[in-house]
Amino acid sequence: MKRRNFVKISGTGIMGLPLLSSLPKQALDFIDADTLFRAFQHPDTQAKPFVRWWWNGLRITKKEIARELGLLKQIGVGGVEINSIRFPETADPLNYEPVQWLSREWLDIVSFTADQAKKLGLICDIIVGSGWPFGGKFVKREDQTMIMALGTRELKGPLTVTLSKQELEKSVDPPIGFKYDDPQKKLMSLRLVPSQLRELKEVVDMDGAAQKEQITIKVPEGNHVLYYLVQITGFMAVIHGAPGADGPVLNHFNKSAVSSYLNRMSDAFDVSMGKIGTRFRSVFVDSLELEGANWVDDFYSEFEKRRQYSLKPYLPFILFKTGKMGKILDERYGSEIDAKFKEDLDRVRYDFELTKMELFHERFLETYLEWCKRNKVRSRMQAYGQEMHPLDSALQLDIPECETWISPSIGQDTKAFNFTYATAPCMVNRFVSSAARLMGKKLVSCEEITNTSFVFNASLEHIKITGDQSNLSGVTHSILHGFNYSPPEAPFPGWIRYGTFFNERNPWWPYLNKWIHYKSRLSAVFQRATLMSDVTVYHPLADLWSRRGLQRDPWPDLAYPDYIYNIWEAVHQCGNGCDYISDRIIQQADLSDGMIRYNNRSYSLLLVVETESMPEATANALKQYARSGGRLVFIGKEPDKAPGFYQYEQRNAAVRSAVGEIKKGAKVRVVQPPEKQVGLIEWFRSIQKLYNLPVYVQFSNPSSLVSQVYYRYNDLDLFFITNSSLTSTKVFYSEFSVAPGKTAWLWDPETGQRFIYKTEGPYNRLKIRLAPAQSVLIVFDKHRTGDTFAVKEQAGKLRQVVEGPWKLSLNFIDGSKKTIPDFQLKDFKDDGSLKDFGGVALYETAFTLDGIAGYEYLNLGSVMGISEVSLNGRTLGVRWYGDHTYEVKGALKQGLNQLSIKLTTTLGNYMHSIPNNKDAKKWVLDRKQPLQSIGVMGPVCMGG
Repeated sequence: MKRRNFVKISGTGIMGLPLLSSLPKQALDFIDADTLFRAFQHPDTQAKPFVRWWWNGLRITKKEIARELGLLKQIGVGGVEINSIRFPETADPLNYEPVQWLSREWLDIVSFTADQAKKLGLICDIIVGSGWPFGGKFVKREDQTMIMALGTRELKGPLTVTLSKQELEKSVDPPIGFKYDDPQKKLMSLRLVPSQLRELKEVVDMDGAAQKEQITIKVPEGNHVLYYLVQITGFMAVIHGAPGADGPVLNHFNKSAVSSYLNRMSDAFDVSMGKIGTRFRSVFVDSLELEGANWVDDFYSEFEKRRQYSLKPYLPFILFKTGKMGKILDERYGSEIDAKFKEDLDRVRYDFELTKMELFHERFLETYLEWCKRNKVRSRMQAYGQEMHPLDSALQLDIPECETWISPSIGQDTKAFNFTYATAPCMVNRFVSSAARLMGKKLVSCEEITNTSFVFNASLEHIKITGDQSNLSGVTHSILHGFNYSPPEAPFPGWIRYGTFFNERNPWWPYLNKWIHYKSRLSAVFQRATLMSDVTVYHPLADLWSRRGLQRDPWPDLAYPDYIYNIWEAVHQCGNGCDYISDRIIQQADLSDGMIRYNNRSYSLLLVVETESMPEATANALKQYARSGGRLVFIGKEPDKAPGFYQYEQRNAAVRSAVGEIKKGAKVRVVQPPEKQVGLIEWFRSIQKLYNLPVYVQFSNPSSLVSQVYYRYNDLDLFFITNSSLTSTKVFYSEFSVAPGKTAWLWDPETGQRFIYKTEGPYNRLKIRLAPAQSVLIVFDKHRTGDTFAVKEQAGKLRQVVEGPWKLSLNFIDGSKKTIPDFQLKDFKDDGSLKDFGGVALYETAFTLDGIAGYEYLNLGSVMGISEVSLNGRTLGVRWYGDHTYEVKGALKQGLNQLSIKLTTTLGNYMHSIPNNKDAKKWVLDRKQPLQSIGVMGPVCMGG
């Protein structure tokens, strides 16, 4: 909230506080508010954003470490995540030599870093290994990651063909993104099947010939397909591994291999600097992008023990050919499979995925958690992907983490049924946030402002919208992606591995602390308060896994159904709160009195989304929920079967019976799925009306660009409301469901001030005006006196245009300067001499007023960049997002007025002017990023 919108009426101060035990409840309510407000005013270190600190190529020195820590402290960062990573291909290493990960020299620098950070009051985390997923050249062959990969070959009989084992092994070469250069391949299975496959008995098992060097196959008449499986060990390299931790990826399904790797790291720390937990807050596990890894030597036996039948006959037919990041290849191969047999295979595929998930949980996740406890360090992990449950895997983590991306579409109008467009949080954010809340955790970490393309074009305004959307998804702490270790003498733009250009060479770097202070204050509140959710969503994960397997979160290849990840957004846009739920949570929850209760969470409405398969234990639990009067909505479909293959007919009948009983519940409904032309907001509003569902807040005109989250802190009600549009202002009325006797306050995260919010009639009805990218934090408490805030329809009536001409002084990022004496306002990208500008521009002009009565504001009109205005030598402030409107009271004069506008830009356009720069080529030119609008376009007007 910008300072210009506040109208001061009266002021009060906070006096000394007596002992809590002697105070009546009303006084305690005030202390609750003041305690939280003091945390909001002065955020602690853990509330401040951290940075992922890429130690590029481990070409590191203590001198530069100390300099960069000081730089980060100065800008307001609360901590660092030490992240050893490969040297950027575009960078000049100068004369810096790399050190080896886990070497004595590296450990000495890490120890120095932890000590320096502590002196500065910064928190340190450190990543396991280097890059992702972790591994190294020291990992023994038997401990390297494995994939059971599928090959097929069409054969037309009658035919006798001889194939070499080596030829078949060589032909299976999944086109993954990060191959290791020394994989070991072993032919494991051969099956000959007709091209029209109806049942398992048509399959010819040739596994006995799989180890022969020459394999002779007699193909009967007709079209056939040879299916063969090749086990590949050491198929994937660590993504961007630093020296000493590059090489093959570890097999995360192998418990002894995982233990050995983790102990190797902690043992080295023990010798060098003591337990990791004495120097670091947490040890972090980054994205587990295992490129489709799916195997360990005892998989067959473990599967049979857990699922009670053999996987071997089915495995060739349930695997997909995969490519980069384990994505299913979109190409035709194999036999056409009869629908009935395909249903069997889908059931086996579910069992395969379930077994894979169980083994990963037991052998990697639990091993990592135990190791963290032993080393007295907190676990922090992105526990999702093709090996883990998107919710359950995060339940036991000390600091569960999700991910929020920035892109050029952020701030634009959303597209129906497309979560990835103009939406920054990843699909897993609500899973991770829900898991944390279900376990009573308030610290939800996020790899935030993740940027692998929009590096030089990201503005602070884009960053603000992205961060606000992240908070809407339940995030309470930001780990910025990222800060590149880069010595100042490195040629422009320095050493860049990834990330938004968070760098002192960025023109807008001096303003970054404005966003950091804003974000810190919000996190200080969110980390202490309780996120409220009354609606929970059950995803048809079993159906998805049966047909396509576990997905590559955070960006699944398939959204099933296509609107599934938009539902929680609609719930919040309509004034409720939403969490996700899983089979495990439902089966363990208290389902009495029409509520779903788990630990301290409770929900009054369950949405079961287009679900066909449901474990019978879940269906039986929901039967109890429905009988107790629970609100349950089956959307589109009703479950009529259980997932998995063993005794499925018996289990199908149990699910159908339970669903039949569920539907007898007085508050159970079946509703149609949302239609694109209607939209999710209107669809969910119809469900609200169906149940007369209480809401936390009711907006007069809900919008896909306006959303909210509701927190409680003891007796305080806190509402964070955002406008995600870059271009449009939203004005609406809001009615809040809060107890009588409370006063609405506006807490300003930019300044740390609070103001009474003027109501519109009832105590709980407020008029809200949100400029582009603007947000508000509204708090209801029992304080009644203070300065007052009132919403203005607009920044005054525009009365006089400041025509110019303008003197334009250009200060380019490369140090060059240029002056244009008679400049007319325009978009720089439309002027051939200005289109490549990046840096700081100064606009200067003079204008005359016959009188100043009635003039209150200066409005700069359309602005792309950060503006800072001076009028008659007096600084009016800075606008780094939203309306570029300034109060002029006390600065405006009758007669001649001197106006100066300092505009700070991004660097994307400038990168077009240096095509020989490797980073310009990689991040801008090769990606064909268009020129961005830059400048003060106006009209610049005086208003009142």
